[in-house]
Amino acid sequence: MQSKTLTGNLTFKSLRPPDLANCTKRELCEYFENSYDLNESLFTSLKDESVFYKCPDRLRLPLIFYFCHTAVVYVNKLMLAGLITERVNLEFETMFETGVDEMSWDDTENYRMGGSYKWPSVDSVMEYRRNVRNLVLKVIRDTALDVPVTMESPWWAILMGIEHERIHLETSSVLIRQLPVELVIKPKGWVYAPYKCGGRVEENPFISVEAQDVTFGKPKEFPSYGWDNEYGEFSTRVPAFEASKFMITNGEFLEFVESGGYDDEKFWTEEGWKWKEYRQSKHPVFWICRHGCKGGCGADLGKYSHCHFPNNVSNGIMNGTMTNGHSREAINRGEKRNYMYRAMFDVMPLPLDWPVEVNYHQGRAFCAWKGFGFRLPTEAERNVMKGKKFLTTGGTKDDIIYQKKPKANINLQYGSSTPVNMYPANELGFHDVFGNVWEWAEDHFNGLNGYSSHWFYDDFSSPCFDGRHNLILGGSWISTGDEASKFARFAFRRHFVQHAGFRIARSLEQAEKVNVPARLIKDDVFVLGVGVEEKEIPNEDEMEYEWVPTTNYQYSYDTEDSLYGIIEMEFGFRDSFPHQVAQHCLSLQKVYQCNTASALWLGSGAGRGPLELSSGFQNVLGVDYAARFIDAAQKLQSGEKIGYKTSNGEQKTAFMPEACQSNKAVFKQMTWIPNEISDYDMTIVTFLDRTMNAKAWLARLWEITVTSGIVVIVSKDDIWSKDSLSQYFRNELIFKETQDLKYATKEGELTAHVTVWARQ
Repeated sequence: MQSKTLTGNLTFKSLRPPDLANCTKRELCEYFENSYDLNESLFTSLKDESVFYKCPDRLRLPLIFYFCHTAVVYVNKLMLAGLITERVNLEFETMFETGVDEMSWDDTENYRMGGSYKWPSVDSVMEYRRNVRNLVLKVIRDTALDVPVTMESPWWAILMGIEHERIHLETSSVLIRQLPVELVIKPKGWVYAPYKCGGRVEENPFISVEAQDVTFGKPKEFPSYGWDNEYGEFSTRVPAFEASKFMITNGEFLEFVESGGYDDEKFWTEEGWKWKEYRQSKHPVFWICRHGCKGGCGADLGKYSHCHFPNNVSNGIMNGTMTNGHSREAINRGEKRNYMYRAMFDVMPLPLDWPVEVNYHQGRAFCAWKGFGFRLPTEAERNVMKGKKFLTTGGTKDDIIYQKKPKANINLQYGSSTPVNMYPANELGFHDVFGNVWEWAEDHFNGLNGYSSHWFYDDFSSPCFDGRHNLILGGSWISTGDEASKFARFAFRRHFVQHAGFRIARSLEQAEKVNVPARLIKDDVFVLGVGVEEKEIPNEDEMEYEWVPTTNYQYSYDTEDSLYGIIEMEFGFRDSFPHQVAQHCLSLQKVYQCNTASALWLGSGAGRGPLELSSGFQNVLGVDYAARFIDAAQKLQSGEKIGYKTSNGEQKTAFMPEACQSNKAVFKQMTWIPNEISDYDMTIVTFLDRTMNAKAWLARLWEITVTSGIVVIVSKDDIWSKDSLSQYFRNELIFKETQDLKYATKEGELTAHVTVWARQ
């Protein structure tokens, strides 16, 4: 597949990131091309074109999506930054824009995953990737470079595309590793690590760490690219604790498996046990047994099971030969066991000294099996464990990814994990605090103090601040660029398959209920179609956690009280805000004689405004980020009545006016404006005052509105004036007029500020 999947060079050697304080265009070109090459090189492992259309994980899309997705993100971000004004292929930039973030382990395959979706040919995707490569190189060549490059620079969009592509080295490698081994071939230049390093790792002692203060977070002036969740600062007191010297190995986890740990519910959290029973999990996903365990692949691979020992294992490895210390002794030792191991492209004897790769549920069950008080480390503890050297806020020399010969298994030094004793311990005695495999933490994913999103990618992190995602820290063997940085903070749902493992920790304070410095999100997050799910509190009888609000303002705003408030605002008054806006926009349509085919309402609330607008437009789309609001709008649209409590405690009922043509409206929950939203004759925005990053919603208004269409911005104060909005619209939207709009509220009559813009 090499000739089919490369628009550049075959390589598995990763460059270090550029220092943004003094980088050159040449360095940026080389880093971009290295990122592009690495991603394409990974796909040369697929045996033939048909494998691109396989679903290695039933909760993910086929591999063709991920192959094209990274190129699409470059184009989308360059458009936002104004570095390009024309797209390469809007159909691709819509189809491959975003994948699926499944809500739970038992989500059903959607229509794209199920095989009915017609994906483009590999040749057409290759042509697209080649065009995007040339486009990015041209942008780098033609755009003036001012250093230092900061997040305010349009160059940040290029770096965002590069680092996003490097994230997908991890994503795609995990998926390819889940394919049937018969469908992959180890590429030239891919090197596995030694099976062992010296003698066996027979013990994993605990190292005690004294109580201390710790501060972490990435300074905004640090001269490297960073994702939004890395910035800000958090300081806390970390009580004395102890943690294992090494990450938990396959050998240690084998004891848990062979002792019956997968069959004893008392070791598992409620959520973890439900997942285990649903998946019929009996061991880690990259272990292979002889018993045909339930597989996790999707579509036509749905019945495939990895769990059979291959007959054609040559020299201990299928699809390859035993190298790098994989001796006949190792083969024999592996054959005496009941398990083998799936590396990226091969099946080999279970490497007992490599870190085990599991999800959060499996790691947490192991902790409970070990005894009272054992748990995963917290984010604060992991930052202490890095040592003093990596707590500094100096330049790039203080970040491990910039070191020429880092003493850690990162940046594709190997194409696999390494023995946990292969790299030296740090000054505290801990091994692999960076690299090898990611480590699960007890903390829910959340922003740091001072968190704010970037308008190029407003919803990169914040949708995951929901209490359903746990942090992973430290990077893995395939982590490169920002992912391998000392500042990296990523997260996945607790059942997620990843190159991730864990080490165990325990607080040293003596108490019946131990205070754990882990931050858990206290907000109830409403999921459309599901509602509010009960929170998972691991070992709540033994441990007490710190409960904190989510830093996603949109989640904390989406409460039952807010829903009642917006229903009262929309339906409690004859001349309510959305009614007045809808009527005003219908009159603007006549004044500006724009077409009536379609209208978009951003900030649709409980739906009254878009439904009234449908009297003058054939199709109206109402969009809001608040799941409760969209849920209410859909119910009201279907004819249901909703009871609500007013601000003075009175019980009332809301229902749609009979005049509304509900069949003309559709309501969707969205956290940004994707490319599937396009070509509206009128675009209305009414919720800038309650968005996290208003600029992210404003930036694409010109592109989603048709030529000669109009954009109407309505705010309940005069912050969003002509002058403040002009900076976001460049020259694509032309200012037409400003008006005041009266509307009724419980406080009496108020005035909204309206600006009208025309698309050139």
